[in-house]
Amino acid sequence: MKTHTAFLLLFVLSVSPVFGQGRGGAPQATPPSDSTPRVETAGEKEEKISQTSHTIRLDGRDIKYTATAGTLPIRLDNGQVAARMFFVAYTKDGEDAKTRPVSFLYNGGPGAATIWLHMGSFAPRHVQMADEGFQPAPPYKLVDNENSLIDTTDLVFVDAIDTGFSRVVSGANNAQFHGVRGDLRAFGEFINNYLKTYSRWPSPKYLIGESYGTIRSAGLAQELQNRHGIELNGIVLVSSLLTYQTLSPSPQNDVAYAAHVETYTATAWYHKKLPAELAGDLKKAVDESRTFAFGEYQTALAKGNRATAAERKATAQKLARLTGLSPEYVERANLRIDPGRFRKELLRDKRLVVGRLDSRFTAVERDAAGENDEFDLSNSALQGPYTALFQDYVKNELKWDTDLHYPTSGNVRPWNWDEFQNSYMDMTEPLRSAMSHNPFMKIFVTIGYYDMATVMGGAEFNFWHLGYDPTFVDRVSFAYYEAGHMIYIRPSAHKALTRDIGKFIQSTRNAPRPASTSQQN
Repeated sequence: MKTHTAFLLLFVLSVSPVFGQGRGGAPQATPPSDSTPRVETAGEKEEKISQTSHTIRLDGRDIKYTATAGTLPIRLDNGQVAARMFFVAYTKDGEDAKTRPVSFLYNGGPGAATIWLHMGSFAPRHVQMADEGFQPAPPYKLVDNENSLIDTTDLVFVDAIDTGFSRVVSGANNAQFHGVRGDLRAFGEFINNYLKTYSRWPSPKYLIGESYGTIRSAGLAQELQNRHGIELNGIVLVSSLLTYQTLSPSPQNDVAYAAHVETYTATAWYHKKLPAELAGDLKKAVDESRTFAFGEYQTALAKGNRATAAERKATAQKLARLTGLSPEYVERANLRIDPGRFRKELLRDKRLVVGRLDSRFTAVERDAAGENDEFDLSNSALQGPYTALFQDYVKNELKWDTDLHYPTSGNVRPWNWDEFQNSYMDMTEPLRSAMSHNPFMKIFVTIGYYDMATVMGGAEFNFWHLGYDPTFVDRVSFAYYEAGHMIYIRPSAHKALTRDIGKFIQSTRNAPRPASTSQQN
């Protein structure tokens, strides 16, 4: 399995095909052997809980809330504590827990801490970025978040094991949590434990995951049902990904080439590389691109060597028009544009490469003639501000202290893909199953036009293949934003995203049974 060579932020492990590494089972307590690498573990100091009181002003009103920082134990089937997962919960004061929504938020990776959602999205405090979400100059500032969701839902931000401050305990094997099943088991145990510890069983419940966190959410909905009897009101997928097929172009997988075309169009539109007739309206340009990508273009790719020279030239001309690339380049690439090559080629004449996580970002690299990007500025632009301010915030404002390091990208290699061996990692079916068992659960898919890590065409393709019945289709809604992977770093998109998620949560409370699932005579 090839892995992405740049620093892993929060998002996608790989853009190449993903294969399993053997079938995993339920987590087991395994004492470390002499050959087992020593890892940092949670101790007595990490068991403490800190609660602090705060106030934020939103829409002209003062909202009082309590922040709870600490860890909860993750137990195995025999009751033994194997790990402690770190969380920060924000609960609005004076609310009835029986009716107050609670949302669990996490990033992805695999191996990403939840610092990115925590410091950027919906918590009452967030990092102040420069205009339009670009990199700020140091020193950095943590400010009240006018786009917090605290007025709509309580928020529980939680780190995956071996990321952030979440660790196994001494004597436990951390590798048991480094895989699809172990990861789902840990998050399921955490949510069950949180609901029990803080008496939130009656609350409306939501998952808000980003990137690989959306794959986690799809599997976690089923895990919560099957193992804990917990049903969700809704799931918000931020920068959605359900299968790696749509991100893994190869000679055997033309679907991924088609899935990227809309994002190429949006990126070329932003950088003014499209012809005049496409330059005015972003949505119109993307709509045309979608029709071409999953229609004429996909048909042309399927023809392979059966396509005539005239057909190849015509397809190259149309693809070039929609991507800002030259027809000659498209033909030389056999009509198949790899996303890494696109990022280098689009602005090559200016010696610029566009960002992977957010293609609005551009950087000057060492080699303007190369095929691979040196680094992703849209990644590194957040690393300094978020890391510095988060650690200061937890210690000095939330009053929770530890001697542990805070890896924003934890060492969780190798990742065990369980029964997904010899296939693309795909959580579409577990999500369908969870929705089938719970006809009230709804899904909200949020997409950034400039996200080249989890592309919009991929998310659309996933949900076009979910369930094949109105009972599933009618419970999935989409929203698009002029932003990248971290939709919330761009202020205008952040405001719209918060508003839309708030409306989604309200719409799922006491939702009627869908007509198509009603009992028949």
